[in-house]
Amino acid sequence: MTSTTRLTVAQALVRFLAAQYTERDGARRRLIGATWGIFGHGNVAGIGQALVEYGDEMPYHQGRNEQAMVHAAVGWARQCGRLSAHAVTTSVGPGATNLVTGAALATINHLPVLLLPGDVFAARPADPVLQQLEVPCAGDVSVNDCLRPVSKYFDRITRPEALIPAALQAMRVLTDPVDTGAVTLALPQDVQAEAYDWPEEFFAERIWTVRRQAPDAGELARAVAAVRGARRPLIVAGGGVHHSRAEEVLADLASATGIPVASTQAGKGSLRWDHAQDVGGIGHTGTATADGLARTADLVIGVGTRYTDFTTASGTLFAASGVRFLNLNIAAYDGHKLAGAPLIADARTGLEALTEALLAHRHRAEPAYVTEYTDEKERWEYRVDAAYEAQDIDVRPTQPQVLGVLDELVTEDDILINAAGSLPGDLHKLWRARSRDQYHVEYGYSCMGYEIPAAIGVRMAAPERPVWALVGDGTYLMMPTEIVTAVQEGVAIKVVILQNHGYASIGGLSEAVGAERYGTAYHRLAADRTYTGVSLPVDLAANAASLGMRVLRASTVRDLRAALAEARAADTPTCVYVETETADTVSGAPPAQAWWDVPVAETATRSSAVKAREEYDRHVAARRRHL
Repeated sequence: MTSTTRLTVAQALVRFLAAQYTERDGARRRLIGATWGIFGHGNVAGIGQALVEYGDEMPYHQGRNEQAMVHAAVGWARQCGRLSAHAVTTSVGPGATNLVTGAALATINHLPVLLLPGDVFAARPADPVLQQLEVPCAGDVSVNDCLRPVSKYFDRITRPEALIPAALQAMRVLTDPVDTGAVTLALPQDVQAEAYDWPEEFFAERIWTVRRQAPDAGELARAVAAVRGARRPLIVAGGGVHHSRAEEVLADLASATGIPVASTQAGKGSLRWDHAQDVGGIGHTGTATADGLARTADLVIGVGTRYTDFTTASGTLFAASGVRFLNLNIAAYDGHKLAGAPLIADARTGLEALTEALLAHRHRAEPAYVTEYTDEKERWEYRVDAAYEAQDIDVRPTQPQVLGVLDELVTEDDILINAAGSLPGDLHKLWRARSRDQYHVEYGYSCMGYEIPAAIGVRMAAPERPVWALVGDGTYLMMPTEIVTAVQEGVAIKVVILQNHGYASIGGLSEAVGAERYGTAYHRLAADRTYTGVSLPVDLAANAASLGMRVLRASTVRDLRAALAEARAADTPTCVYVETETADTVSGAPPAQAWWDVPVAETATRSSAVKAREEYDRHVAARRRHL
């Protein structure tokens, strides 16, 4: 007879999660490392009580915003190479719907997070209950259904015994390198507290193997032939290189063959910046070196990339006649993009096989091609130096100069986190990545507010390393709340706030598309109802200090250099606040090296929009579909 243990659904779930492990390459680690939570009536008596009951088995972290808790969990998962995840529990209603943005970010970036939102009563003893959405045509719908389209797996546990298959499916998806993302188990509040006789086998330790799929022999042979037949090949390294821990293998392939490597936002750092074959970021925010090679490449070798519009310059970048694509990807969906020849495999396993085959043929890029991109890379580095250089250190720095000072300070141990605004463009073009995980820019969803909570998750996963959250004033105002969490938990993140009084990135885009920077500045409302008055008297440094963070103010390049050094040495959460100068008067980052499609008004009376439309039509004419 099978032995059983009587527990509530919530208690059983916590015990189950504590016994799950992943294994890859012989290394084993805990799958669910901790649970984040904000408690309300929808989860306090269920999951909340269970976490108290089994606190020795499941670490708990207290958050301030449900979306931010997901971001922290995503930061943890990315730093752990997707081999470990966090769970996030919320109450019903707004607590649950606040998860949607974080869930979308996790799923788009293929990063695992387990969401445990409370739900309305399954038994419906009272109907409606507090925070319940009533849908007259569907009695089984709740606000948690908002999470369905942004989850890779969704289930609502309406009976205790339904938890067993649902929990197992949830673990399968979390550990699947193809399907991973946000996983949601919606938990009706009455079911959470309901007791059931659980088979002891449910709580046994389980190891979920994270597969390294090998390439098909036929696809590999065709891939080798394609590379050997190319005169101007270019590798585009995406986030899959990092997820697979394939950086060393990629470096070996590039060194052995001389094929240059450009990187997407997610893939930057796949090679160190000073590797001979690294040519920098690609696409709209890429380098002139990488984008020039992309325009003339006859074979584009995508490794673990989704080919987003920023990478392809909205279909205008890969312009050579007859250009073809070879796509090494664990997901067949991405492997067939751009009519490419697929090589469906784990990035590291696939690169190992490709390298071995090319070495057997002694394949190497033509010397003239290597000389060409080497010289172009050297010229680009001079442009980076110019953007970083501050000839007068007693004036307000530009944003690139802030990065330049940080560049002087960091080592390969430091990790930089960013997600939105003008910083991702400057970082992708300028930053010199020194290690595989130093560059942590979330650009799949480019979510304002990601940086600070993600930095907490990363620092928890790598407590010995300096972790920097780089945020503009717009992003900071979106979500500064987790500073309190960092202070409470003693997580010594470093936050750099760059104050430029508005949405600088969208302001520039607005000007480019004929919208005249309307509604993008943080200024007082003027008499003509435009935001063109004086700058708002908002003191973000004082705000950060009020939340418990140590704050260092820097008004000049000289001050900044000292403040960043002090922050890096700090063992408590520390903020560096600096107002930046615009690039109108001093050297700024190089402009975009490739186009990005943001449709412009087809009819307008204002000259700015008319000119922008003419420019737009010129770029659209260069778009092509790769068939």
